Amino acid sequence: MPFDPLLADRVRVQLSGLAGLTEKKMFGGLGFLMNGHMCCGIWQESLIARVGPNSYQECLDLPGAGEFDITGRPMTGWIMVAPNGVVTDDDLANWIDRCVDFVKTLPPKD
Repeated sequence: MPFDPLLADRVRVQLSGLAGLTEKKMFGGLGFLMNGHMCCGIWQESLIARVGPNSYQECLDLPGAGEFDITGRPMTGWIMVAPNGVVTDDDLANWIDRCVDFVKTLPPKD
């Protein structure tokens, strides 16, 4: 199944205006990168949220959140958010804000 284009459009709206933002098709989905770092993405109907290792456990308790595991190896610091976790624009904005806040702590890639 290809990634959800409506969710991708909603993410684009949330990320609009951020410096250093690029999109890249990857892992059968769509990735949004900030300054060369993966920030968030879409895989099938779910949001992939890069929240970092420090808030990973806390984020797993949020509605719709689960381990990001599409290869058989869960990735700590990354959350797969099911559609029920991003129903409203406020829900999505909260996840995107977490992603942006984490990625802003990383040094820019060349």
